[in-house]
Amino acid sequence: MDDLPFDKTMDFTRESEILKVLGHPVRLKIVMGLMSQSCNVKKIWECLGLPQATVSQHLALLKNKAIISGRREGVEVFYQVTCPEAQKIINALFSELFKNLEECYDSK
Repeated sequence: MDDLPFDKTMDFTRESEILKVLGHPVRLKIVMGLMSQSCNVKKIWECLGLPQATVSQHLALLKNKAIISGRREGVEVFYQVTCPEAQKIINALFSELFKNLEECYDSK
């Protein structure tokens, strides 16, 4: 990674879109939660303490940008993260945080 050249032919449109979508705290929380388990909208808004309409709007944007997808089970839709690039970004952002949390719990 140290010797990456500046290359005007490289196109980072998709990566930029992912970063823009993940740049909102609520969407970041949703994606982090969905990385550990698939959930329906009700569970997400209950866990986050946000109005259902707010969560639905964020889910729609994440789905529109192909970061998550929904799987219908009867009348419910369960969402999960399907974008490997988004997963890598979340893991990179929070790996140190998770490591520190694990160390805190291990020391108890």
